[in-house]
Amino acid sequence: MTLRADAVLFDKDGTLFDFGATWDVWGGEMITFLAEGDAELEQAMAASARYDLAAKRFHPDSLVIAGTNREAAECLARVLPGRSLDEVEEILMRAAADAPLSQAVPLVPFLAQLAAMDLALGVMTNDTEYAARAHLQNAGVEGMFDFIAGFDSGYGAKPSPDPLLAYAISVNVDPGRCVMVGDSTHDLMAGRAAGMQTVGVLTGPAEAVELEPLADIVLPDIGGLTDWLLMR
Repeated sequence: MTLRADAVLFDKDGTLFDFGATWDVWGGEMITFLAEGDAELEQAMAASARYDLAAKRFHPDSLVIAGTNREAAECLARVLPGRSLDEVEEILMRAAADAPLSQAVPLVPFLAQLAAMDLALGVMTNDTEYAARAHLQNAGVEGMFDFIAGFDSGYGAKPSPDPLLAYAISVNVDPGRCVMVGDSTHDLMAGRAAGMQTVGVLTGPAEAVELEPLADIVLPDIGGLTDWLLMR
């Protein structure tokens, strides 16, 4: 069996977990919670975060989609009186840990299959490490990864290649033998800059036409990754 790579690094939201089914629902709930019944404030936060209250989803250009937890907090705090940025960031971090997760594919058997191929597995998200570990633990897969990092883990955030290179060093694999799998241009830009192979998936808001210029291949979801890794 000849493989294209020795290590696979996944984005979390929109990649391991379907973005719309998870974060569109959560985003609406958080805006409603923080507005505390104030309809004008709810509208203001939705506009700032680029969230469609009627459709109950983030607009494709929302900074929340690929941004860090801090950047998401900034979108809301700038129009939210009486709460500091740090307070809003803490609220989002704690609430995100309990978000309604929707797995892109059944993760336990999928990751077990990759592990059986002797691949080193990692997660690098622009979410907090706290929320990432909570989500992976809730899905029963935290222990299946060799590396888990958030934007606050000390390596930086995507689209910088730094956290991806930290992963490659951690698992002792040359970046060229690593694959970055993600649903956003941030993920794939970081992967290219790190010298990694890149795989785009369509379980986030981005469409194939956006990902194709930065990806070696674009798949409907991570379930197709196993076959792609096998060089036939």
